[in-house]
Order: sequence, then structure tokens, then C-alpha cells
Amino acid sequence: MIDLHSHTTASDGQHSPDELLSMAAAAGVTVLAVTDHDTVAGLAAAMAAAKARGLELVPGIELSAFVLGREAHILGHFLRPEDPDISQFADKLRIEREQRMEQMVEKMRKLGFPVRMQDVYAIADKAHLGRPHLARVLVEKGWCVDTKEAFDRFLGDGRPAWVDRYRLDGVDAIQLIRNAGGTATLAHPGTSKMNRMEIAQLAKAGLSGLEVYHSDHNPSVREKYMALAKEFELVPTAGSDFHGEKVAPGRHLGTASMPPEQFQKLRSRAAIS
Repeated sequence: MIDLHSHTTASDGQHSPDELLSMAAAAGVTVLAVTDHDTVAGLAAAMAAAKARGLELVPGIELSAFVLGREAHILGHFLRPEDPDISQFADKLRIEREQRMEQMVEKMRKLGFPVRMQDVYAIADKAHLGRPHLARVLVEKGWCVDTKEAFDRFLGDGRPAWVDRYRLDGVDAIQLIRNAGGTATLAHPGTSKMNRMEIAQLAKAGLSGLEVYHSDHNPSVREKYMALAKEFELVPTAGSDFHGEKVAPGRHLGTASMPPEQFQKLRSRAAIS
């Protein structure tokens, strides 16, 4: 079973790299990509945990970018975790995420919810800060029933406590990944509502894959994006986008998988990038 999209406590995942790999092995996953948001900090521990359990670990990242004004998440697979440009970018984003979180916390306080940065850090620990961390604080304080409500009421794009992020262009995200020896795949195009024109632009810029098989894609959505993957000669990939039950309820490791031959096709594109 091949799952190319998962998250750890290095970004907004619920489980440590070791816990994640243990859960993946129990779920029957044989190949797992760890793709934390804007950081590769969890990859060393994930690689060690994968080796101990006989799993193949694909080193990855998930970059938040924009294409034609729409937010797009670009997955990097097979990249070199020690790449200096990736590390420099991750450091820049860590600072930006902290500043953004401070602004969101202040907005929540003005809305009458006495959130503190200490509350967010207690959830995130050493991870890159993200909205899911603040969402979990709102749930733990009893102000929201779950993280979905936190996003729907306060943290989603355009909602009262939302703060815009640094806007990395999708073309630049792809180049950053390719320069680190990896392949670039457009994550969950269905939930991001990516259209043909946007995918065409990314394909022209060097996109290698399209995450057709995602936990949130129903059969009709998968069929739509499979057709686009064929049109633009992109490898159809699979990912559970697992974060843990407290962060993203209903997503489970191994619920999306891809044929081994397609995985090898994606790997071969990394070798020539």
C-alpha cells in the first residue's frame, strides 16, 4: 500500500514521526511519504522509524502556494532534506507563521476569546505554527465542538480571525522542489477546486503528478482529475493526507493507494529532474 501524503508533529500533525510510522505499519502501508507543511524537520526521525519497521520512507514536503490567485498545495517527493534552499525557505516560513499566528490570536481576543500564544505553543510544541494548532486550542477550551467548526466560524479564509499568508507562486514552489531533486505533485485538487487552466500552468512549469486518489475525493472527482492527469501526462498519485483524528477526523492511513508502476514512474521523474 502506497500513501504519499501524511503529516507529523513537525507541522500540524497529531503524531510524532515514530508514532506515525508505527501506525502506518499497522495499517498495512508499505511506502509512506511524510509531507509536512513548509518544513523537512521531521524527516530524519521519520526515516529512522521507517527503517526500524521495514517501510520505505519517501522524503517530502507540502508547500502552500498560489496559482492564478487561487491557493494550491504542492507536494514534493524524493527531495533531498538537506538541500540548503529548502532549509532556508523553511526557516523563513517559520518566522512568517509565528507572526501570522500572533495576529490571529489577537483577532480572537478582540472577538472575546482570551486565547494566548502560550496555548498555541502548548499544542504545537516545536512545530511550524498553523491554523490547525489554533483550531485545536479553540476545541480544547470548549469554544468549538471540533476543528471544522473552528475553521467555519473563525479561521477559514475570509473568516473573522483569518490572516492572509505569504504568497509563494506555484511556479516557484515547483522550481524549489525540483532544484532539491524532487518531483512536484498538486495535492487534493478536488478540495482545492483546481481547474484545467490552473493545472495546465503548473504542468507547463514542471509539475510531475496530480493527487487523484485523496481521502476527500469521491469517485466522480477522481474520474475528473484522472482525465486531466492523462491530458497533461501527470502521474496520478494517492495520499490519505493523514494528520490524526484530533486534527482531521475521518482520514486514515492507507485509505488511498496507487499502483506500484505509477509510483516507480513518479520516482523516475525525480531522477531526471
